[in-house]
Amino acid sequence: MTSLGTAPVAATPRALTPTLVYIGLLIAVVSSLGAPLIPTVAADYHVSLGSAQWSVTLTLLVGALTTPVIGKLGDGPNRRSVLLTALAVLLTGSVLAAFPLPFALMLAGRAMQGVGLALLPLLMSTARDNLPQDRARTAVATLSVTAVVGIGLGYPLMGLIAGNLGFHAGFWLAAALGVVAIVLAYLVIPRSTPRATSPFDTAGAALLAPGIAALLVALSEGPSWHWTSPQELVAFATAVVFLAVWCRHELRTEHPLVNLRLMRSPLVLAANATGLVAGIGMYMLMSMVIRYVQTPTSVSYGLGAPVVVAGLVLVPMSVLSFTASTVAARFGASPRVLLPAGVAAFGAALLLFATARTHLWEMFVVMGIAGVGTGVVFAVLPRMVVSGVPVEETSSGLALHQVLRTIGYSVGSALSATILTARTIAPSPFPENSGYTVGAVVALALCAVAALGGRLLQPR
Repeated sequence: MTSLGTAPVAATPRALTPTLVYIGLLIAVVSSLGAPLIPTVAADYHVSLGSAQWSVTLTLLVGALTTPVIGKLGDGPNRRSVLLTALAVLLTGSVLAAFPLPFALMLAGRAMQGVGLALLPLLMSTARDNLPQDRARTAVATLSVTAVVGIGLGYPLMGLIAGNLGFHAGFWLAAALGVVAIVLAYLVIPRSTPRATSPFDTAGAALLAPGIAALLVALSEGPSWHWTSPQELVAFATAVVFLAVWCRHELRTEHPLVNLRLMRSPLVLAANATGLVAGIGMYMLMSMVIRYVQTPTSVSYGLGAPVVVAGLVLVPMSVLSFTASTVAARFGASPRVLLPAGVAAFGAALLLFATARTHLWEMFVVMGIAGVGTGVVFAVLPRMVVSGVPVEETSSGLALHQVLRTIGYSVGSALSATILTARTIAPSPFPENSGYTVGAVVALALCAVAALGGRLLQPR
């Protein structure tokens, strides 16, 4: 008989990996709910597109803010309880956003859904602690690409639902899927192994929250506020001050919220640096492709695809990233080989987008090749983090990695918007075709930096 708080060999061990992957996909789909719906939200609530954008920004912001906190709590003996509580918050937020309530309450629901985005490190830690080494490696690799897979599923799905049932129906679907996730988590995920707990770093959390919030707001609003505007400069200055003080505090405190000393590990440093840069490149490509294929045919380069078709363009990326991550997890090659290979594949997709994008089928090919690269890269990075941190700090180490990837996504989205805005000549609302070429070249340069840096930083 197993005592309370121990981690038994799961009564349903074969169900553990599917359960973890299901929760990971739910989180990814929930995170993608807002992006295709921004114009619909703006029209339905009679708000500007900039205000409607907060239905996306707020979810990502709360996810980034809560990831280190939930990661730290998940390193203790209450990981299962923390996971169930966060899923309950996600479910509550989904229900709140599903009702036709005032706009502020819909935003509150989207913020609560953001708490679910912080669960990915806990899912990976659960796989590491409760599965044999080979199966754990495959599960962690699969969980790492659920964000990409979920977006590829969520965008076209939400386009269909919003077009036929209204956008609130998408949140009802998220709520139903959330109920299933809670039931599966309760029945399948084992309790955590008893281990020593450390005091919670309240000061670290209080310093990190405004720093991350100011940074992500500055990145998200930069294209609309303009990068040299007073509010933009204030936001960046606030982020720098709070994050600098936070880093100093974390390096000096005995029980930090995020153990920055782990960055001294070459593997962890390489994984985090590569994840940040790769996240920028990935979101630049996704943002540009979605925007490009929806450009009206009245524009010289437009493909005129509707929202649903634009979402379907991401499906090859989802399918092939999942496939590539599974193959990479089972492949015995060193990260020094796999990481540059994955970045090279993603770079090939960017090169193709820069030179051949006159037909819709080319966009499907571009995103398929990008999926191969993304799957390999995001399968390798968590393995590097897990190998470079102590077992008792797995969730915390993965949480920092997840935050850096989220920041990379925000930088990529803002950078692509900035480049395209700079290539837009009034009165046309659409950028010149060359703007997409410039964006692809910039992302390609970032991929080269990621490949070189990822290889040089790793120990031989």
